[in-house]
Amino acid sequence: MDLQSLANLFATTYNPDPNVQKTGELQIRKIGAQEGMLTALLQIIASDGVELATRQACSVYLKNRVRTSYILPPNPRPDHVPIAQSDRTALKANILPLLSASPSRSVTVQVAATLKDLVANDFPDRWPSLLDDVKRLLGSGDVREVGAGVVAALECVRAFRFRQKADVLPGIITTLFPTLVTIADGMLNTSPSQPASQEIPAMLHLILKTYKTAIIVNLSPHQQSQESLVPWGRLLFRVVEMIVPVEGVPTNEEDRERCEWWKAKKWAYGILGRLFHRFGNPSQLPSPMQKEYGVFAQNFVTAFAPEIFKVYLHQVELYVSGQAWLGKKCQYQIFQFFTECIKPKSTWILLKPHVDNLVANFAFPQLTFNASKQAMWEADPVEYVRASVDEYENFSSPVSGATSFLLSLASNRTKTSFLPMLQFINTVLRSNPTPAQRFGALTMMSVLGPFIVRHPDVKGSIEQFMVQYVLPEFTSQEPYLRSVACEVLGVVTKAGITWVTEENLNNHSRAVALALDDQELPVRVQAALAITELVVVHDSVRDAVSPQVGKVVQDLLKLSDETDLDILNHSMEAMVDRFQNELMPVASQLTARLCESYLRLAREGLAQQNETVPDGIDVESLVSDGDDDKVYGAMGVAKTIGTVVSCIDSSPEILSQVQEVIIPIIRFTLENKLIDLFDNMYDLVDALTFRLHAISPNMWPVFELTYDLFKSDAVDFLDEMLPSLDNFVSYGTDVLKARPDYRSKVLDMYRTAMTSPQLGDNDKINGCKLAESMLLNLHGHVDDQLQDIVTIAADHIDEGETASFRLANLEILVNTVLYNASAALHFMEAYKPGFSRTFFERWFAAINSDNKLPRVHDKKLSILALCKLLEMEAGAIPEGLRDGWPGIVGGALNIFKGLPQAVAKRKVLEDELVEGDDDEDEDETKYLNLEGEEDEDVWDEDSAYLEILAKEGARLREKSEKAETGDDESDISEESEIEEELGFFSPLDNINPYVTFKEALQTFQNQNSALYQAATTMLTVERQTVLMEVVTVANQGDHS
Repeated sequence: MDLQSLANLFATTYNPDPNVQKTGELQIRKIGAQEGMLTALLQIIASDGVELATRQACSVYLKNRVRTSYILPPNPRPDHVPIAQSDRTALKANILPLLSASPSRSVTVQVAATLKDLVANDFPDRWPSLLDDVKRLLGSGDVREVGAGVVAALECVRAFRFRQKADVLPGIITTLFPTLVTIADGMLNTSPSQPASQEIPAMLHLILKTYKTAIIVNLSPHQQSQESLVPWGRLLFRVVEMIVPVEGVPTNEEDRERCEWWKAKKWAYGILGRLFHRFGNPSQLPSPMQKEYGVFAQNFVTAFAPEIFKVYLHQVELYVSGQAWLGKKCQYQIFQFFTECIKPKSTWILLKPHVDNLVANFAFPQLTFNASKQAMWEADPVEYVRASVDEYENFSSPVSGATSFLLSLASNRTKTSFLPMLQFINTVLRSNPTPAQRFGALTMMSVLGPFIVRHPDVKGSIEQFMVQYVLPEFTSQEPYLRSVACEVLGVVTKAGITWVTEENLNNHSRAVALALDDQELPVRVQAALAITELVVVHDSVRDAVSPQVGKVVQDLLKLSDETDLDILNHSMEAMVDRFQNELMPVASQLTARLCESYLRLAREGLAQQNETVPDGIDVESLVSDGDDDKVYGAMGVAKTIGTVVSCIDSSPEILSQVQEVIIPIIRFTLENKLIDLFDNMYDLVDALTFRLHAISPNMWPVFELTYDLFKSDAVDFLDEMLPSLDNFVSYGTDVLKARPDYRSKVLDMYRTAMTSPQLGDNDKINGCKLAESMLLNLHGHVDDQLQDIVTIAADHIDEGETASFRLANLEILVNTVLYNASAALHFMEAYKPGFSRTFFERWFAAINSDNKLPRVHDKKLSILALCKLLEMEAGAIPEGLRDGWPGIVGGALNIFKGLPQAVAKRKVLEDELVEGDDDEDEDETKYLNLEGEEDEDVWDEDSAYLEILAKEGARLREKSEKAETGDDESDISEESEIEEELGFFSPLDNINPYVTFKEALQTFQNQNSALYQAATTMLTVERQTVLMEVVTVANQGDHS
C-alpha cells in the first residue's frame, strides 16, 4: 500500500461515520503486522503535506504498536506479531529527527512515549549511539532541535526512573546533565522579548522535570559531586527567585498555576524538597542509605539546606506582604520543606525563631474561610464537603501543607511550639475576629484537637473552650461557622474529651442534633459525623438519640446519596452497630435503602468503566479525576450492608428477609463483572450463608455465577470466593447431593486451581480446601469424583514451593482415605503401582516429625483417617502395605502425644483474638513529645517506618541481585510457620478423636487380632503410656 493510501486509511479512524471508522480500524488491524508498516508511518508523521489529525492518528498507532509488540510477553496472543528488524532499525534512525519536526504537542507526546519504550528495550546494548545523537540535538543552534533534545533526554531518564539497580541511569546523567544545566542557565539569561522566549519556559520546565525524574530512586555519584550540585543548585535558586515576566503569564490565577513558567518553578521547588527529604537529611536518613549518601547528606544539610531555608523564607515574606504571587503547589512545597526542617536539630535551629511568625502569617491564613471556599460552597456544596473532609490528604494543597506543618510542630517540638500555637488560637478568638478568622482559628483547633485532649497542661480547660467559643457558633449566621463547630466537637469527642459537667455535654449534643436539619448540606454532613462520635463514646447521648434513631439513619442515608462520601458509610456502620436492637424491626427497609444506593453507585461505576478513552489521548498523561469515587462509594455501602447483617444474626427470620433483599445486588455485580466489588460481594455471601447455616433457593444462582466467573474473568479470585464456596458445600449438602452437575462444578474448580498456570501455591491451597470440604461434607456422594481427586493430588505430590501447599495436597489424599479407605488405596494403585506406599511414606514422615502436622485440624484429620485404616477388614488391606500396618497404631499415638499442646495453643490464639478486639487503645507517645532535650534530633514513628521500608527494600534488592547471579541460597527454611486458621470450621470439629480411636482399636483387635498383637507389642514404653492416657480420656468422653 502506498503512503497516500495508508494516510487515507488512517484518516478513516476519526471519520464521523462509525461504520467507516470501524471498517478502517479492521483494515489497519489486518495489515498492521506487515513489514515496512511502521517505516511508512514514520514518513507520514513527518510529512507536512498530510493533514495534522491523520499524522496524530498515525502517531498514536505507532506508540501502541511499539508498546505491545517491540518486546513480546512470555505468553503472547496468537495475533501478536513482533516488529520486523527493518522497522526496528528505521524507528531508531528516524525517531529523533521526527521529534525535531513534530508539528504539534499532541504528536510530540505520542512520539516521545514511543522513544521511551525504544530506549527501555534497546539502550545501551542495541542502541549505543543514542546519547551522542541526543547530545548533538542539545548542542544545535536550531531551537526546535534543542527542544527535541530536551524531550529525548527526559524520555531517556523516564525509561529507567524506577530501576533500583544503578547501572544505566548514572551514565545517562553524567553524559547529558551538564549540557542540560548549561542550556537552562542560558535560557534564564535570555530576554523575554527575544523570538525564542516562548519556547524557553516549556523547555526549562522539561529540563527540571528531567532532573526530578532522575532522583526518584537514587542520586547518582555525578549528582552528588560538587561539579553537578553547585551549577544545578544555582539554577534551582534562580528559578525559585525568578520574577516571572507579566507578559509571560495569564491573569487568571488557575491558568497562571498551569502556565509553563510556574510549572518550572513548581519543579524547582520539588527538586530541592526531594534532595533534602530523601538524600540530604542525615538525622532522618535510613541506615541502609548511610553508606551511599551519608557524606552527601552531611554536606547538604550543612552547606545547602540553610541556603534553601533562607531563599524559601524570603519567598514567604514577599508573598505574605503582598509583593509577589506564589502558586499553590509552590506554597505546598515550601510547607513540606519547613515540615522536614522540624525533626533534624541542625535545621530546627534555623526554623525555631521563625515558627510563631510562620504559624500566624503563612499557615493560619490557609485555614481561614476565603473567597474560593465561599465560591465552592455556593456553586457545589458537595464538592466543598469532599474537599474539606479530604483536605488534609489532598496532595499538593497549601491547606494540606499547612496542616502537616502544624501537626509536626505539635508532635515533634511540643515543648517549644504547642502552647504558643494554642495561645495564638485564643488570641485570635479574643480579638474581635471576623467570621472568616474565627473559622480559621476553629479549624486550627480541629487540627490540634487530638493533641490538646492529651496534653497534661491544657486538657482540663478544653471543656471551657468548647462552651465559650464552639457552642455559640452552632447558632451563627454564617453556615461555615456552624459546620466547623460540628467538626471541632466531633474531633475532640473522638480524641477522648472528658466532660466534667453533664449539662455541657447535653447542650453540645442537642446543638449538633439540631444541625442535622440545617439548610446547608456541608453543615449537615459535619453534624452527622459529630453525632456519630458522640453516640459511640457517650451512653447518655446514645440513649437520647435512641427514640429518634430511625430519623437519624434516614438523614445519613439521604446525605450519603447526595454526596457519595465514604466517610458517611463509616458513620452508618457505627450507628447500625450502636443501635442494633432499635434497628432490628426496620432492618429489611434499611437494607433495601442501602441496596438502592449501592445499585445506583454500581451502575454509575459501570457506565464509567464502559467509557472508552479516545485514541488521540495519551493514556499515560491521564490523571484520575474521581472516576473511582463511585466504586469506592459502592464499597462503603456494601460494608455498611455487611454491618447490618452482622448485627441481626440473632434473628434468623429477619436475616432471611434481609438476605432476599441483598441477593439482587450480588447478582447484578457478578453478572456485570464489576471486579473491583467482588471482594465486598463475596464477604456478603459468606456472612449470609454462614450466619443462616443454610443456602436459600435464590442463592444458588450466585453459586452458578461464581463457577462461570472463576472459569473466565475471575480465575484469580478464588481466595475471595473460597469462604462462600465452602459454605455452599457445607450448608447446601442436600442440594449438592441431589445435583451431580453442581458437584462436577466444585470438582472442576479444584482441578482448575491445581492446574492453571495463572495460579500459584496459595490458590492451589484454596483449591485443596474446596476439595476437602466436598469429601468431608458429602460423604457417600463423591464416589464418582474420588478417582479424579486422587489423581489430581497424586500428580502434585512432589510439587509446590511452600510447605503449606505440600501439606494441603497431602491432606487431600488423607481425606480420601477418611472418605473411603479401601477405594482410595485402590485408586492410588490404579494411578501408579506402588503409589499407595509412596503416599504412606510421605504421610508417616509428617506424622513422625515434630512440626509437619502443626494445627489441631491436621492432627485430628490424620487420627481419624488412621482409624478408618484400622477398621478395614483383613482381606481389604493391600498386600504391599500389610507389613507396615502395625505401625498405624504407633503413628496415631505419636499424633495424640502432640494434640493437647496444639489444642492449648489454639485456645491461647482464640483468647488473644478476643482480647485484641477489645484492646485498641492508641499509642499516646505518637501525639506529644514531652521527653528529652527540646532541640535535639527527633526520631518518631514516621522515621522508624521509613527505616523499616528501607531495610526491607535493601533485603529484597540483595535477594534479587543474588537470584540474577545464581547465588541465592534462600530456601524453604525461610518459610513462615503454618499457623492455626481460627476462622476455619470443619465437620471434624464435633468428633471426639479419643473415643473414635478407642472404638477403631477395638474393631482392629476383633478383625485383625494378629496385626493388633503385632501393633501393640512393638509399642515403646512412652507410646504405651500415651495409649493408656488416650483410653482414659476416651472413657471420660464416653460418659460425658
